[in-house]
Amino acid sequence: MATFLYRVGRLAFRRRWYVALVWAAVLAAVGLGALKAPGAADEGFSMPGIESQKAFDLMEERFPGATADGATARVVFVAPNGQKVTAADHKKAVEDTVAGLADGSQVASAVNPFQAKAVSKDGTTAYATVTYKVAADDLTDASKEQLEHALQEARDTGLTVDAGGSAMADGGGAGGTAELIGVAIAAVVLLVTFGSLAAAGLPLLTALIGVGVSMATILALSDALGLSTTTGTLAMMLGLAVGIDYALFVVSRYREERANGRAPQEATALAVGTAGSAVVFAGLTVVIALAGLAVVGIPMLTKMGLAAAGAVVVAVLIALTLVPAFLGFWPNAVLRRKDRGPRRAEEEAKDNGGTRWARFVLRRPLPVLILGVVGLGALALPMTSLQLGMPGDEAKPTSTTERRAYDALAEGFGPGFNGPLTVVVDAKGDDDAKAAAATISKDIGATKGIVSVSPARFNEAGDTAVFSVVPSTAPTDEKTKDLVTAIRGERPGIESETGATYEVTGTTALNIDISEKVQSALVPYLIVVVGLAIVLLLVVFRSLLVPLKAALGFLLSVLASLGAVVVVFQEGHGAALLGVETTGPIMSLMPIFLVGIVFGLAMDYEVFLLSRMREAYVHGETSHQAVTSGFRHSARVVVAAALIMIAVFAGFIGESDSMIKMIGFGLASAVLLDAFVVRMAIVPAVLALLGDRAWWLPTWLDRILPRVDVEGEALTRGADSPETAPAEQEAARV
Repeated sequence: MATFLYRVGRLAFRRRWYVALVWAAVLAAVGLGALKAPGAADEGFSMPGIESQKAFDLMEERFPGATADGATARVVFVAPNGQKVTAADHKKAVEDTVAGLADGSQVASAVNPFQAKAVSKDGTTAYATVTYKVAADDLTDASKEQLEHALQEARDTGLTVDAGGSAMADGGGAGGTAELIGVAIAAVVLLVTFGSLAAAGLPLLTALIGVGVSMATILALSDALGLSTTTGTLAMMLGLAVGIDYALFVVSRYREERANGRAPQEATALAVGTAGSAVVFAGLTVVIALAGLAVVGIPMLTKMGLAAAGAVVVAVLIALTLVPAFLGFWPNAVLRRKDRGPRRAEEEAKDNGGTRWARFVLRRPLPVLILGVVGLGALALPMTSLQLGMPGDEAKPTSTTERRAYDALAEGFGPGFNGPLTVVVDAKGDDDAKAAAATISKDIGATKGIVSVSPARFNEAGDTAVFSVVPSTAPTDEKTKDLVTAIRGERPGIESETGATYEVTGTTALNIDISEKVQSALVPYLIVVVGLAIVLLLVVFRSLLVPLKAALGFLLSVLASLGAVVVVFQEGHGAALLGVETTGPIMSLMPIFLVGIVFGLAMDYEVFLLSRMREAYVHGETSHQAVTSGFRHSARVVVAAALIMIAVFAGFIGESDSMIKMIGFGLASAVLLDAFVVRMAIVPAVLALLGDRAWWLPTWLDRILPRVDVEGEALTRGADSPETAPAEQEAARV
């Protein structure tokens, strides 16, 4: 591996113009494809195999066209100072507003609340449902402006008016601000680490090129592969983070080789052969973790994982080819002035912060290990009370009209009104479908925790009925989950009584089913991903205990980061500091995101740090000396890489969307804990306690495993060959 990558780096340095032109051509080609590609329609969220999805599919089959994904807006009117919306002047204002909304070119219908009996019992609140002919993403600016104008006109009459629903979506997601903040902080970290503008700028430039290629490819293939507009969010986030990190490690090793007296071409080849080997295997662990998201069984999540894995592959290829090509263009610009000459032996052996920290841990391995494990364990404890769900409008800031509409409906109609359940009755083959539906509706309505049941609506064939059930509790309340379980538990008895069957769906039931499926998929996902990564690390480090230690350390960090998320976003401690106004259940996909993404990134640091230790150990140093050597060469760069990752992820905490904020916080805290507690403290402490046993591998397993020279042993034997030095020096002058 190291020899092959050495040749790749050498070739990229020598043929730098060709390499640069090839990447420019690739970027131009995929960019042109992205511009010409038709925008892919968002297919929506689906999860095969759960009851909510089956019920929705049945509705689409039996009520063709009725479940079309048209945008909706629920406009809520509240009378001022305890007055009633049924008063003549307020009623006229509401009716005029609804009539104005119905005139929109994209509006299918606007229901008058007084005709639909959509007025609260105390008469203070009413709501009107506006249904559009097109999906939310296809609403024109004119339609959105008409809605906003109608709301404002109603407010001018003295009513409090707000609106929720898909028509109010602003296409959220992470915009450019988060990425800019992350890039800016990354630039500062790189400048401090390298002390050179060119050395700091090169990883940023190559990472941005990689993200450009990845995102353009995703857009170009979006129609053919059915990728939605949200698929690329994870790819952009990870592509930027690992792109900077991988280039950082190659450039750092290049500077080290140059400071040791290597000529530019030889230093580049050695950097790609050694640090590049670590990049390849670190990238493979990330790809395994992301591709493993397919185990969960959520199509959208699978596409996001594969798209992000593709972005990581691009980042690896750029680190192995474009970075050495750029080093060929500017071989001396990335160096500090003091490093542009040969380094003296005493300077090579000089202690730095990494060696001093390593020696501190090596002298006190047991206290450091206990402190690290106990600290992470304490942070992980709140995870035992983890509640999963899919936060909706209730999680948005009170400054948004969606949140105010949600609160007004909850106050006027009860907390369960914002999350009604939909019951689909399948009476096909039943002699009296209407009687069966009436019996089911009556029995479900008698269930404790039900406030109201709407009249059943039948399809044209008369064999399928749909009705809504309003719980007494909020959509994210645990009692609502228990209610859904109770309704489904009554099914066998009701089915035997009526001969018809039913299923429960709706947004609330869907979110409950998603949470349960994600929880059940987490253990298999962990087994697949961690198992494959352990095998990969076995091959890389030829050690039995090192991969096991890496996996256990990761589990500690990810559990601790989940605990931190629970503390802030569920229990509310410190939530105000992050701009979180409402706490509640943790997003259902959060554990999967953390496990998948953080595992890959954690293995990055493990591979980069341990590969230098393994390299020193293979070249004759004792186990303790190898730990010190590994920290001398890698600690500064690993710290810089972790700070860059944290900066990129923490930038998303500033977004207004609570789910993006949660993901940014979770990933940033996980990287912080994994890099600085697990990899920089627990890992050297464990290695110190294990000694030579850390690198032990059974003889039979040693024979089976393929050999990959990730330490660059073959390169070290030939790197000092005197015959090549003059030629390399001559190449450097050219």
